[in-house]
Amino acid sequence: MSLGPLEQHSIDTIRAGLLGKKFSAEEFVGEALAYAEAENPKTNAYLTFAPERALNAARAVDAKIAKGEDPGPLAGVPIAVKDVIVTRGLRTTCGSKLLANYVPPYDATAVIRLEQAGGVILGKTNCDEFAMGSSNENSAFGPVRNPVALDRVPGGSSGGSAAVVAQGTAVVSLGSDTGGSIRQPAAFCGVTGVTPTYGRVSRYGLTAFASSLDHIGPLARTTRDAARLLQVIAGRDEMDATSAFAPVPDYTAELDGNLRGIKIGLPREYFEGLASETGDHVLTAVDVLRKLGCETPEIQLPHTPYAVACYYIIATAEASANLARYDGVRYTMRASSAGTLSDMYRLTREEGFGAECKRRIMLGTYVLSAGYYDAYYLKAQKVRTLVARDFANAFEQVDAIVAPVSPFPAFKLGEMVDDPISMYLSDIYTITGDLAGIPCMSVSCGLTREGLPVGLQILTRHFNETLMFRVADAYEKASTQ
Repeated sequence: MSLGPLEQHSIDTIRAGLLGKKFSAEEFVGEALAYAEAENPKTNAYLTFAPERALNAARAVDAKIAKGEDPGPLAGVPIAVKDVIVTRGLRTTCGSKLLANYVPPYDATAVIRLEQAGGVILGKTNCDEFAMGSSNENSAFGPVRNPVALDRVPGGSSGGSAAVVAQGTAVVSLGSDTGGSIRQPAAFCGVTGVTPTYGRVSRYGLTAFASSLDHIGPLARTTRDAARLLQVIAGRDEMDATSAFAPVPDYTAELDGNLRGIKIGLPREYFEGLASETGDHVLTAVDVLRKLGCETPEIQLPHTPYAVACYYIIATAEASANLARYDGVRYTMRASSAGTLSDMYRLTREEGFGAECKRRIMLGTYVLSAGYYDAYYLKAQKVRTLVARDFANAFEQVDAIVAPVSPFPAFKLGEMVDDPISMYLSDIYTITGDLAGIPCMSVSCGLTREGLPVGLQILTRHFNETLMFRVADAYEKASTQ
């Protein structure tokens, strides 16, 4: 068979092809691996491939089909996994020198559920070190290039996971989102990215950055594929005390294109400071939603201006605590020139962490230090409550909210490396959803004159991913007619 880019395939078409005996899972996955390995040097999106694991999983799918058994909802689907999500027997680096040779002894719950559903893990994707970054330039293994424009960043920190879907070297992928790290790369690469409600997907096996903000979520070419992937990985997990007991609905059952009468709020604060082309595409998408029967009143989320400062206090404080474990004693690299135990700690962390991780550890340690905790961390938590209250009040007036994902499209590699403040501000429209813990997603809504994708962000109330998917799917269908 001649496979070509995986962008030609969806979860449904792969399953139909397998059940119709048009090809075997082993054939399909073998070609997918060969194509991904050949194309990867263009983008550096994969860090590690897993041919043995992938082909074994494909053979298991073929064996089930041969026996007349259900091969699972993700049967034979080539999937990539962000390298902050642990995989048993498969190197997991977190984009850091510290973990360059770390091979975990267990799988993350999300990975287990993917493979139980017949999914095939092709490999692990490049990311900003410990998921800290907005451009995927902070990886110890080199930056990822945006497959849409190779001189541009793919966004971060899940840039590799967005790039493989856009490049056609995976059908779907898993990323992680702490302040926009799924939605912003999805917007920059022109794919769909979903940040579920906090607690909807187990974090067991996700390397911790900021534990109260971290999510695992899917990236795909279409809303339907993203919904199918979330369906598999969502649900309560006894290994994660923060995972929710809320039942998981059938996300694709209501993707009927009907949005008549739905109220979608346009937050005034999110349309300020937009690049003109970005704003034009988002407003054009809003017009499409109006034609589908939506009402689009303007709303206010008044504490939005404080969100960036609030986020970078809470996230760095939690990162400082979580990253204290990387000290050279257990499973990380160890500085060879260390004399005393104190020297080993200091030198290992000095040599192992990149500049962005060091910056955030220092910020977090400072805001947690004696005399500053109340002034910074405690105050930021209070502001977080106000941000969440803004959304709660808004959802009493509207069913969903739409907004931009980023103030601008993908920027050039190296353009913001020396300007961390500007880089942090690129997350201004995404961090609020994480602070509130609500579901939010990005769906592509057009291209700039330079051919760069623009993302439309959709947000709904806690655990209402179903409505979020309905809006995104209806928009996708209407905008491609």
